[in-house]
Amino acid sequence: MNTDEHTNTLTIKAWAEEDRPREKMLLKGKNILTDAELVAILIGSGSREETAVALSQRILQSAENNLNDLGRYSIADFVKFKGIGEAKAISIVAALELGRRRQLSDVKERPKVTSSRDAHNAIAPILMDLTHEEFWVLMLNRANEITRKVCISRGGVAGTVVDAKIVFKKALESMACSIILCHNHPSGNTKPSQADVNITEKLVKAGKTLDINVLDHLIITDRGFYSFADEGMM
Repeated sequence: MNTDEHTNTLTIKAWAEEDRPREKMLLKGKNILTDAELVAILIGSGSREETAVALSQRILQSAENNLNDLGRYSIADFVKFKGIGEAKAISIVAALELGRRRQLSDVKERPKVTSSRDAHNAIAPILMDLTHEEFWVLMLNRANEITRKVCISRGGVAGTVVDAKIVFKKALESMACSIILCHNHPSGNTKPSQADVNITEKLVKAGKTLDINVLDHLIITDRGFYSFADEGMM
């Protein structure tokens, strides 16, 4: 038996960890995977005679390694391959359909923050009418565009607990270059409490250590908003 044949009959569990598609994605990222490895993740397993990757390579070869042609395959086309049942065929067809829809989707412009009003307009619809406090963070890229809005905590009428570790864990996961803190006051009072001042100072200090700028902290109410940056409190 030659080396290629031996590799094709090994189960994926017998491969070196960095060569398994799922582990490879976790270790090195999605961009490093071949088309066959991505399909192998979808189908999960091959057979005794063939690994999931080898099976995926065979499927792709049938479409001359052209993903557009593969996207035209039906569930019936996929189940013709030994090792592909209806459930695996459905997973592949669904993934290819998502890819097709993504190509057709318009790329939405990300809202850009140039003032406290811009930030307020981005978060106010979420926080304005709540009867309890919530603490959110706007994640911004280098162009000051909002890439994500993340809820950090939910509390009661009088307050909510904010964990700095969670704030910056989410910021790092989002690859944020800077962040804007936001929370609401159900009472309608825009004046910051001492706890609001303390958590702002704590997060600004932590952000400097991680090279993630905390640009502002907004208090949102149904009567208006308070900006720490506008008031010289940052």
